[in-house]
Amino acid sequence: MLTILGFTMIATFLVLIMMKKMSPIAALVLIPALFCVFVGKGAHLGDYVIEGVGTLAPTAAMLMFAIVYFGVMIDVGLFDPIVRGILKFCKADPLRIVVGTALLAAIVSLDGDGSTTFMITVSAMYPLYKRLKMSLVVMTGVAATANGVMNTLPWGGPTARAATALKLDAGDIFVPMIPALAVGLVAVIALSYVLGLRERKRLGVLSLNEVLDEEKQLVDEPETETVLVGAGGPGDGKVRMAKTTGGAGSGTDASDGDDEEDDVRLQGLDPNRPTLRPKLYWFNALLTATLLAAMIMELLPIPVLFVLAAALALTVNFPHIPDQKARLAAHADNVLNVSGMVFAAAVFTGVLQGTGMVDSMAKWLVDGIPDGMGPHMALVTGVLSLPLTYFMSNDGFYFGVLPVLAEAGAAHGVSPLEIARASLVGQPLHMSSPLVPAVYVLVGMAKVEFGDHTKFVVKWAALTSLVVLGAGILFGII
Repeated sequence: MLTILGFTMIATFLVLIMMKKMSPIAALVLIPALFCVFVGKGAHLGDYVIEGVGTLAPTAAMLMFAIVYFGVMIDVGLFDPIVRGILKFCKADPLRIVVGTALLAAIVSLDGDGSTTFMITVSAMYPLYKRLKMSLVVMTGVAATANGVMNTLPWGGPTARAATALKLDAGDIFVPMIPALAVGLVAVIALSYVLGLRERKRLGVLSLNEVLDEEKQLVDEPETETVLVGAGGPGDGKVRMAKTTGGAGSGTDASDGDDEEDDVRLQGLDPNRPTLRPKLYWFNALLTATLLAAMIMELLPIPVLFVLAAALALTVNFPHIPDQKARLAAHADNVLNVSGMVFAAAVFTGVLQGTGMVDSMAKWLVDGIPDGMGPHMALVTGVLSLPLTYFMSNDGFYFGVLPVLAEAGAAHGVSPLEIARASLVGQPLHMSSPLVPAVYVLVGMAKVEFGDHTKFVVKWAALTSLVVLGAGILFGII
């Protein structure tokens, strides 16, 4: 019964948010609360929620101060050279922009933290996608999938969990997996190329000067509409760029609020914005590099590192208290959305764990493995890692399910190392799970509905995971 209710609860949540019948926050809170009553444990709902909140509170704190920190770094111009460099490389070509998104997300993922990756990637790429009217779900989908492949780094989390759960060395798990993961990364780049071709066909190609002229004229001209014709040849589309911000004296109504906010974000390359701190550029660069190094070396818990870094960044860059308050207010919307989503997710995970639904679902799946599949338990583990890491937290999968799978494999002569490696292949899909707090940073900063992101990314992320699994089998790693 618990198994059926568990799968039904998850399916209900996914259907409602993808059909946009409920907001993710409301669905994460109300649906598990309702199913908790169905299970007959409504009286314990408070305990489950408090336990879930306690588990995710450090993550929420980390995200809150990480958003403040990277928001300040964006304000002061730390990432302006990156944005300009990407713009020059991409040359306003949708194909190059999507491939650039994959490469940037993969490179930044080397720090092992998904939230950091998404904040930097979206901050750099959002102006290009918005200015060229490109699909934002392409950006979120490519970034999440690239980060999922890189999330298997030993300091990223899953590899360390697998090593701990099975009492293995993380290096013995990860190093042999590098060829398969490299194939997965190539698959992500190939995917970005295909999606970029689709965007190029839809929008056409602009010259760099046309885009820079549009940026410059954004606040200088009254409301007009410019039609820029794609330069890719017959059949290419057109890019229509509407300037929503008028010149001096132009009026707006309340419905223009979102457009005004977008315009502010699109002026990320404005060399005259008052928050720039060019004299402190190298200080901010050194502070960020030190922060990332401290995260990788685990000198302090990540939430503590971000709390200290955010306080230092605010104090040095904006020594006057009114300026600090203004910066905090500027990023309060993102902080509230993301932290609110994390605490709402705590209700979902708390009920799943507390009622025993997760354990029942996992046991049902493991018990359903035919005896004849025993010698192929590594393959079974790889396939199961896709749905299980999507519907469960990494902790639940690696500490609760993986030891059972490893024990079943050992009975048929399958090495625990093979089981551990196979367990990593589901990470590209896991990074878009509704139980991963970082994904809310991604969709929140990109202004993408979580349901739209889910509908777009699931098939591509699952395909990438299967490519990694196939490569692992082909190379004899799994």
